[in-house]
Amino acid sequence: MPRPGVAVGGRRRGVVAGLAATLAVLGPLGWFWQDSLVPSTYSVMDRGSVDTGGGAPVMTTTGAHPMAGMTGMTGVRSVADLRDPAAGPPDVDLTFTARKGTVRLASGQVVEDGYTIDGTSPGPEIHAVEGQLVQVMLRNADVPDGVTLHWHGLDVPNGDDGVAGVTQDAVLPGMSFTYRFTAERAGTYWYHSHQVSHEQVQKGLFGAVVISPRAPAEVPDALALVHLYSGNRTVNGLAGDVPVPAAPGSRVRVRVVNTDNGPMSAWVSGAAFRVVAVDGRELHEPGELRDTTVGVTAGGRADLEVAVPADGAGARVELGGNAAIVLGGSRAAPSPRPGRTLDLLAYGTPAPLGLDPGAADRTFTYAVGRRLGFVDGVPGMWWTVNGHLFPDVPMFVVREGDVVRMRITNSSGEVHPLHLHGHHAVVLAHDGVPASGSPWWFDSLDVEDGGSYDVAFVADNPGIWMDHCHNLTHAAEGLVAHLMYDGVTEPYLVGGSGANAPE
Repeated sequence: MPRPGVAVGGRRRGVVAGLAATLAVLGPLGWFWQDSLVPSTYSVMDRGSVDTGGGAPVMTTTGAHPMAGMTGMTGVRSVADLRDPAAGPPDVDLTFTARKGTVRLASGQVVEDGYTIDGTSPGPEIHAVEGQLVQVMLRNADVPDGVTLHWHGLDVPNGDDGVAGVTQDAVLPGMSFTYRFTAERAGTYWYHSHQVSHEQVQKGLFGAVVISPRAPAEVPDALALVHLYSGNRTVNGLAGDVPVPAAPGSRVRVRVVNTDNGPMSAWVSGAAFRVVAVDGRELHEPGELRDTTVGVTAGGRADLEVAVPADGAGARVELGGNAAIVLGGSRAAPSPRPGRTLDLLAYGTPAPLGLDPGAADRTFTYAVGRRLGFVDGVPGMWWTVNGHLFPDVPMFVVREGDVVRMRITNSSGEVHPLHLHGHHAVVLAHDGVPASGSPWWFDSLDVEDGGSYDVAFVADNPGIWMDHCHNLTHAAEGLVAHLMYDGVTEPYLVGGSGANAPE
C-alpha cells in the first residue's frame, strides 16, 4: 500500500495534469470562438484579406484593406457616386411596392409569410429595349427587415447593384430608393432582393427582366420564370403545363430563368432546338439539338430557340420534369430527361473574345471547401474560401482595365452556383479541358464537387462587388467573397441602424 501522502499528491498531480490538458484543448477553442465573432456593425472593406492577384500595387492605408477610411480623398470614388450618368426622363419608368404577407399565386397556391411586388409573386416583368434608360422606384410598404433590388446579370453601375450594406442601405418600411440604369445589352435577366435574400427570394421577392434588341426580333419569345414555392415548381407563377400560342412551323425563343438555389434541367419534347444564349449573352453559331438536356445554373438563364413542328402537334420545353412550357398544339407527349447533357465548352463555334487571357494583369484562385470551425461564434461544418471561414474571406483587388484570370475549384462535397456581380466572365477551360466552342460568357456558373474552371474577364465596371454562391442559403452561411476596385470606397455598413443583411 502506498503511503497516504503519496496517494494524495499523485491525485493532485493528476488533477493538475487534467486541468492542463483541458486548458490545452479549450484554450485554442476559445480563441477560435472569439476570433470568429463578427461585429454587430462593420464595413465589408474591413473583413478578410487583400489579394492583389500578383498585379500592380494598390493604394493602401493602415486599415485592413486598400482604401479603408479614405472617403473624400482626391482620386477616391464612393460606390454611392457610381451611378448611371444618363440625363433626361427615363424610357421605362416604374414604381414597385414591396409587401410582406400571405401570397396567392396565379396557380392558386398560397404562400404564408411571403413577399410580393405590387401585390404579385413573381413581381411584374420589366420590358425594355436595348439602349433605353430604365428607372424603378422601390417603395417598402411593410417588409420589416427592409428590402433592395439586385439586377441579376445586368452589369449596372455599382451604386445601383442593390446589395444592402455594400452598395446601399436597405429600404426600410415607409422609405424608397430609385434605381436608374441603361439597358446596355439585350438578353434575359431577373431582379431579386439582396437583403436577407435567402428568405426573401425563396418566398417570392423576385421578377424577370427582358431586354429586347434594337432591331425587331425575327423570332417571338416566351418567358419561363421557374421558381420553387415550398418545394412546388412553378413557371411564371403557374404549376404544371403553361400553354403558349405558337404557329406550326414557327420558331419560338423560350427564355428560361432558374430563380432557385439548385441547378435545373431543361429539355425539349417533340422538336429540335438550339441554345441561342446563356446568361444574356448570345452563343456563336449554335447547332441543332435533339434528345439533349440543358443544365441551367441556379440564378442562370438559358434561351432555347424551339422549332415548332409543322404538323400542329406542338412542342414542350420540360423544366425539371414536373413543369413545362407547351408551344402550339397539345399533342406533344412529355419525355423523360435525356441521358445526354449539353457540354457548353464545345458547343457552337469559336469567335474573338475581345481580351487576351494569356496577358492577364491579375490571377486569382477561388477555392471552395468545407471544414469544422466557428462562424460568428457558432460551431459547425462551414464553407470555406481559399481555406478560410467567413469573415476571413478574400477581397480580390483589381484596377479598372485589368484583364483578370481566375481559377475556381470546389472540394466541398456539394455543387455551388457562383455568381459574380457587375461582370460577365468567359470560360477558358473546365477540368483542364480548353474551351473549343462558342465563347461561353456567364454571370452564374455551377462548379461541381471535384470540378474546376478557368475563367477570365475585363475589370471594366468600378465598384465593390459580391462574388458569392447563389445557393442563397450557402451565401448566408458565409460562402461569399468580394471583388474591389482600387480607388473605390463605400459608406455603408452591414448591420447598424439600417439592419443591412446582404445575405
